[in-house]
Amino acid sequence: MPILRYGQTAIEWRFQPDAKLKRHYVTVERGRPVLLRGPQVSKAEQEALVRRRARWIREKQELVNQPLRNDAIVTGSRLRYSGRTYFTEVRHTPGIGQPRLTFTASRFIVEHPDGSSIPPEAIAPLLEGFYRNRAHEKLLQRVRYWERQTGLQSCGARIRHFESRWASCSGNNVLEFHPRVMELSTTVQDYVIVHELCHTVEKNHTKAFWSLVAQHFPEWRRPHATLEQAAFGDAV
Repeated sequence: MPILRYGQTAIEWRFQPDAKLKRHYVTVERGRPVLLRGPQVSKAEQEALVRRRARWIREKQELVNQPLRNDAIVTGSRLRYSGRTYFTEVRHTPGIGQPRLTFTASRFIVEHPDGSSIPPEAIAPLLEGFYRNRAHEKLLQRVRYWERQTGLQSCGARIRHFESRWASCSGNNVLEFHPRVMELSTTVQDYVIVHELCHTVEKNHTKAFWSLVAQHFPEWRRPHATLEQAAFGDAV
C-alpha cells in the first residue's frame, strides 16, 4: 500500500473506488491503514487527497490509537447522553438472561445477570440501542422542526449505524443519522441536522455550502469543532 510522509508521521492508505459517491472520504480506524473512498482517481490524485487531510489524519490517528481502557462499568460510573454524563447503577440480577439498560431522569440503571460490573464491550450495544430509540423519538422530530425553520426539505430521515460517520445525506436527499448522535448536546444535534439539510442543496463542502450553513445556523463553528474531536471519518 502507498505511504505518505508527513513530518515524522508515515500515513499508509488504501483506496476503495465507489462510483456512487460524488466526493472523496477519508476514514481513520484503529490499527488499520487510512481508507480513502470515492470516484476513481490516479495514485497521484489519491496522494494529493491524503496530503490535503494529512494534519487531520495524524490527529485522528493519535486519538483512535490511544491505549484501550479496560475499566468495567460499575455503580458510580458515568455514561453519556445528550451532552451530559449520568450516574450509572449496576445491579446484579441473576434471574434475567441478558443485560438490560434503562434510563430515568437522572441515572442509567444496568441490570446484569453475571455480577455487579459489566465490561465496556457488553454495555456498548445496550447504549447504542438506547440511543437508537431516543433518536427515533426525538431526533427525527427535530429534523421536521428544522425543515420548517430553514425551508430545506429532505426526502426522509432515518437512523443508521455507520462505521465512521455521524450522519449522511444521500444523492436522493435522504438523511441518515448514527444513533450516537444522541450522546451529543442538543445544540450539536441541531447543527448535525442543519448541516445535512444544507447538503440537500449543496452536496460538497464548498463556500456556497458553508454560507448556507451560516445562514441557517450562525453559531455553527463551536458545534462543528466538537464534532472535529470525534474519531469518525470526514469528507475531503
